[in-house]
Amino acid sequence: MRPPFRPVVGSPLARSTGSGPRAVSTSSRPRACRGACRGAGDKLAPQGASSRDATTFTTKAARAAYLDRRLAELYPETPVPLRHQDTFTLLVAVLLSAQCTDTRVNGVTPRLWAVADTPEAMSRLPVARIEAIIRPCGLAAGKARAIAGLSRLLVERHGGRVPRSFEELEALPGVGHKTASVVMAQAFGEPAFPVDTHIHRLAQRWKLTDGRSVEQTERDLKRLFPREHWNRLHLRFIFYGREHCTARGCDGTVCEICRTLFPNRRRAISTRK
Repeated sequence: MRPPFRPVVGSPLARSTGSGPRAVSTSSRPRACRGACRGAGDKLAPQGASSRDATTFTTKAARAAYLDRRLAELYPETPVPLRHQDTFTLLVAVLLSAQCTDTRVNGVTPRLWAVADTPEAMSRLPVARIEAIIRPCGLAAGKARAIAGLSRLLVERHGGRVPRSFEELEALPGVGHKTASVVMAQAFGEPAFPVDTHIHRLAQRWKLTDGRSVEQTERDLKRLFPREHWNRLHLRFIFYGREHCTARGCDGTVCEICRTLFPNRRRAISTRK
């Protein structure tokens, strides 16, 4: 049974029809807020905020424990934001999402899948054909070459299957550690904590890391949260960062969680990219 919703700053979120690590989401936005939600800049009293919170959350461990619990309350469901049919189409969708919104990717991939949705079929497509289809996602030339190249390698070296190890995934064209982490977590259920721009920003605002690098943020978050929570928690960070603790809508003093964790914070928090 879904826990009772507690008001949070933001707009209602769309329902997803998917479930589990291989779910195909019908929206990049999870079900969360119903009813009395407000805009990201509204001064809605944060859940459980009080003057004693200034001392309650003085350690990273205390903040992490609160975040783990509160984000699970807000986002009991964690649908995969990128629409996909199987592990291969998820891999391609994640590659396309680099410097592109999930909404844009989800609008482009159905046209690509209609032409080729297996490594064998994709490897036979001219790069120019792939590039023309994925152009709205940006960086189309490089992404098209990577998709064509990884498709050929999957056929030649892996029997047309997406490998299920970090080492083999990261050996594919266009696949870095973050993309491999998403596939390992969302397709294979292997514990991973892919760090995107939202997670990197929130981890700094919530003083879970110093933000020296994305790699450091990933290491810090893995130390703070239970391994068995990583796969769902990284999506909950993303959902909250998109809806409430946005780059422009919150400066570390506006959203519910920022004001709950740091009720005495008065100055905007600068974060590293």
